[in-house]
Amino acid sequence: MKTLLIVGFGDVVDGVLHLAPPPAMGETDPRTRHLLQALLRHGKPGSLVYISTSGVYGDCGGNWVAETRPVAPVNGRAVRRVDAERQLRRWGENFGVQVSILRAPGIYAADRLPLDRIKRGTPALVAADDSYTNHIHADDLARLTWAALFRGRSQRVYHAVDAHPLKMGDWFDSCADAFNLPRPPRVKRAEAENVLSEALLSFLRESRQLSNTRTMRELRLKYRYPTSDDLLKEISRVQTETPQPGQIALF
Repeated sequence: MKTLLIVGFGDVVDGVLHLAPPPAMGETDPRTRHLLQALLRHGKPGSLVYISTSGVYGDCGGNWVAETRPVAPVNGRAVRRVDAERQLRRWGENFGVQVSILRAPGIYAADRLPLDRIKRGTPALVAADDSYTNHIHADDLARLTWAALFRGRSQRVYHAVDAHPLKMGDWFDSCADAFNLPRPPRVKRAEAENVLSEALLSFLRESRQLSNTRTMRELRLKYRYPTSDDLLKEISRVQTETPQPGQIALF
């Protein structure tokens, strides 16, 4: 997500969707600071929605997490996101702008699935060592963002997640099954430290289950994909119904 979209009519900015990520280095987000300065020069909006990350919580030991839980970022990406959130909420309070923060986890869609990883045979963790991961379909994230623009409460945090957290290995197994691929091998965490990249390990070291109760209650949006299995079942159904080369389609 590298786009800043401003919506409004004529010269009046009604709402801002802030999707630009922080820079790759440092502990602060100067991009957000520059945006807020520009908005004050050209006219503040009535509302602003920022897409943040669930990584701001750090490792929660697999426990359920509500939006009231204090942030505890453990990597640079999450630290910069926390800085952006604090800038935005403080700015909203000072200038009377409704700011909504959507903390999003892994975003998936039909063309955003971990199939390359599965085809490479990259190991997943055994169930006893595995971490919980949360998901949101790209279409539902877009719809939640729009809903927050009009229904979000001032300086409010929402979890942009579905209601079905999964162990990461189970997520990979489900994707593999939907595409008739071999399931990834499973290894213990100690072995994973030797065979997986640091980037992958950084995700495995954090485990949490995000509640979307506040999101459902206040943003009042019915998800198109309440669980990731709903998309995978849809894909499997389409694959079954689509004739293969040499087959005759019956209508």
